[in-house]
Amino acid sequence: MGQKVIIVGGVAGGASAAARLRRMDEQAEIIMLERGPYISFANCGLPYYIGGTIEERSALLVQTPEGMRSRFNVDVRVENEAISIDKENKKMQIKDIKNNKVYEESYDVLILSPGSTPLKPPIPGIDSPNIFSLWNIPDVDRIKSFVDNVKPKSVAVIGGGFIGLEMAENLHDLGMEVNVVEMADQVMAPVDFEMAQIVHRHMKTKKVGLYLGDGVKSFEYHNGATKVTLQSGKSLEVDMVILSIGIRPQSELAKNAGLEINQRNGIVVDQFMQTSDSSIYAIGDAVEVTDFIGGGKTMIPLAGPANKQGRICADNVAGKKVPFKGSMGTSVAKVFDLTVSATGVNEKTLKRDGKVYGKDYYTVLVHPNSHAGYYPGALPMTLKVIFDMSGKVLGAQNVGYDGVEKRIDVIATAIRFNATVFDLTELELAYAPPYSSAKDPVNMAGFVGENILNGMEKPFQWHEFKDMNPSFVVLDVREPMEREMGYIPNSINIPVDQLRERMVELDKSKTYVVYCAVGIRGHAASRILVQSGFENIYNLIGGFTTYSTVLCQDDNGACAGSMPQADVHVSETGDMEQDASFQDAIEDSDAQIIKVNACGLQCPGPIMQVHKAIEMMKPGDILDIKATDPGFVNDIGVWCDKTGNTLLESGKEDKAFFAKIRKGRKRPPQVPTVVNDDKTIVVFSGDLDKAIATLIIANGAASMGKKVTLFYTFWGLNILRRPEKLSVKKDLMARMFSGMMPRGTKKLGLSKMNMLGMGPKMIRMVMKKHNVDSLEDMLKMAIDNGVRMVACNMSMDLMGITQAELIDGVELGGVASMLGAAEDSNMSLFI
Repeated sequence: MGQKVIIVGGVAGGASAAARLRRMDEQAEIIMLERGPYISFANCGLPYYIGGTIEERSALLVQTPEGMRSRFNVDVRVENEAISIDKENKKMQIKDIKNNKVYEESYDVLILSPGSTPLKPPIPGIDSPNIFSLWNIPDVDRIKSFVDNVKPKSVAVIGGGFIGLEMAENLHDLGMEVNVVEMADQVMAPVDFEMAQIVHRHMKTKKVGLYLGDGVKSFEYHNGATKVTLQSGKSLEVDMVILSIGIRPQSELAKNAGLEINQRNGIVVDQFMQTSDSSIYAIGDAVEVTDFIGGGKTMIPLAGPANKQGRICADNVAGKKVPFKGSMGTSVAKVFDLTVSATGVNEKTLKRDGKVYGKDYYTVLVHPNSHAGYYPGALPMTLKVIFDMSGKVLGAQNVGYDGVEKRIDVIATAIRFNATVFDLTELELAYAPPYSSAKDPVNMAGFVGENILNGMEKPFQWHEFKDMNPSFVVLDVREPMEREMGYIPNSINIPVDQLRERMVELDKSKTYVVYCAVGIRGHAASRILVQSGFENIYNLIGGFTTYSTVLCQDDNGACAGSMPQADVHVSETGDMEQDASFQDAIEDSDAQIIKVNACGLQCPGPIMQVHKAIEMMKPGDILDIKATDPGFVNDIGVWCDKTGNTLLESGKEDKAFFAKIRKGRKRPPQVPTVVNDDKTIVVFSGDLDKAIATLIIANGAASMGKKVTLFYTFWGLNILRRPEKLSVKKDLMARMFSGMMPRGTKKLGLSKMNMLGMGPKMIRMVMKKHNVDSLEDMLKMAIDNGVRMVACNMSMDLMGITQAELIDGVELGGVASMLGAAEDSNMSLFI
């Protein structure tokens, strides 16, 4: 008889170790202990069983105890829990849960594969009967039973990681109203913020509620529903809650045995998966591993690495010396129609732990198609590659619809062999029109990286706009039609094909940031300019596609210029009029349907196809168009609003996006005359009497149901200041300026008869005598009544006032905020 090996835990790591060890050593006595009733199941498939994609529960069971016994001669003991380890005497205490008895077992070698368990923080109400975690087969049985029997209509998924988003999708597919709550400012932690924004936008198109940068404060269960109160004060009322907050390693057994544990409670192992005790090995979610990229220590709870560790561990137990060289965290997830995949280090980690990986790095971001554009079904992806100054690839992320994980797998392989972006340009990858392009997306990312390192291109990233030098000029080289769909504020437009002829309009002494839709035309334009004597030319990496995805995702999804209003006039009779495109009611049965295939065309190709087709159509006819550009679905609504046509329907089907557009608009039977009845007051003065007058008018208008906006600028900002002095970081000039001004309403003086401060006190006494509310009470009343308080952020900068110094309930805005409110008002005052 060979050595006696006990394996604690099954699933990925433990089951792999047992199978490999038997293949390596037929004589070994192998005992597998599993606390639960299942030794190996497809935990990654659990959400899809709940959603119905996986129909049979039995399909989740990868291996059964009987199968392990018959094929691998393993003594499988389910519902047997390892209680303690006596490492000096190589013995274990084990509890037979079914028979409620404890027994002892000796070992020669012990392999720990305890895995991890979902986090369950002490949030009030977290034990409510409709709150679930998903981690194993019993969990999935409880959730499936609840869904099938109770039939919940709404759910809150707490946590935006892999399991959380997979559950969100599957519950959405069951017809539930889904909300996702995530404490971070993005979902999918392995990818960077701009990549996650693609996921956010896609989830919003699926009508999934997203609550980002917000945590759960409490759960309150009542009559089958749970009220989820968030840290921000927002609340959700749902029939069901799924907790997917995170996991922790189940390392208590190892810790109690005196094995070395790291600060995150991970079991410390060497490269051969050996713990601090030479007879005990550990694998899977609970162990600390080497980060393949930076060489540091990390924890990566993924099935792939766990399986490899199980195999390597078995080899070493059998007498080999096979090292586990580390993990890169290569991952992929399906999020509705999107595929999200990543490998290696992300930019967030580089910014946080740059010294571990080397401080300096570049990122490239490209938007290629999944395969040749002329072959049907080509869909774009967003591929980000990160590399150091020598060109060594550090990580990559990819989000798209087709062929996404294929490219990440290629780059993960390249990273494993220490490849550079120069190597990516030379990779010879399989090509045929249905599968790829002659220049694969991986090659394309390599080309951009090579251009940067060789000095052919100066990159400019989306986040650099925040601190961009005001002297820089932003140059849009797209076509005017593209610009109508949205543009970067304060940019100028010269299409790339006109650039050589119109170059005289540009100043060679200035610095230009060039952008197009995705970066390709921007690169061409930058090369034209550089070779024409322009020295400071930058190209926006990822183009407007990336910029708009990250920076234009407000409630309306609008960028500057991206939501122009149709030129609608209201006649005296109340009918809407707009050129000749507004028609009397047309029956759909009389409309001719024209079909156009714009698949494979990049922006503005699909929009231009729409424009050409609409020109040839009769009013009332319907255009049915398909495209493979995801941005088309967003753009077409804007185009229809601008041109006076009607968007009937849009969305995604199979491998294309579609839109149905009626030429012109049906004349509505009656449209009431629009009356602008809001009130806007610009508060420039910081005098007490003028502040009182302002709030009397505002509260009076609010009490009559009017929408009121108060725009505070310059001295008026003092009205909004908190009375207490706050410790706020400012430069010398800001401290001096703000220090000389009154702090809050009680320090304001009168415009006339101030009398060294006696005037304001007298006014307040008279107001109190006549039962007139104080200025402070008026201010609170106005906020309570819904009066919009806007502080001019430009004036705040000039006056040295920070947002922290303002009272609660004040929003920051600029001139556009004031003008927008004024346009909707029939009264605008300047006080």
